[in-house]
Amino acid sequence: MTAPRTRVTCRFTFEAAHRLAWHPGKCRNLHGHSYRLDVSVEGPLDANGVVLDFDTLQEVVHTQVIDQWDHRDLNDVLDNPTAELLALRAWELLSDAGLTPAALRLWETADSWVDLTPEDGPSRRAGG
Repeated sequence: MTAPRTRVTCRFTFEAAHRLAWHPGKCRNLHGHSYRLDVSVEGPLDANGVVLDFDTLQEVVHTQVIDQWDHRDLNDVLDNPTAELLALRAWELLSDAGLTPAALRLWETADSWVDLTPEDGPSRRAGG
């Protein structure tokens, strides 16, 4: 029997503001979001029966992303802080820290998000 793929995910939240100067609608103005970030890693189980300890995953994501972006103007982080580009930047920051994400989902609103996986680029539901 082949072992099933094992994936663990932690969810994070942060509050931040941004503006999209190019946007023709209200997103052109400074506004805030209650973002949610889901980060998944996968792999074989180690001798302790875990892919990666949840505490380790939480520490890396907090240090590299959440602590840097929470209660910030995201225009100070990226010139064009769209949800797509923020998700890509989060992926880069986590990868640079030695974490290999299997999936990353950045929720900008309760019904609008970006999905990133190693196999494909971002996909996004409507929103801004």
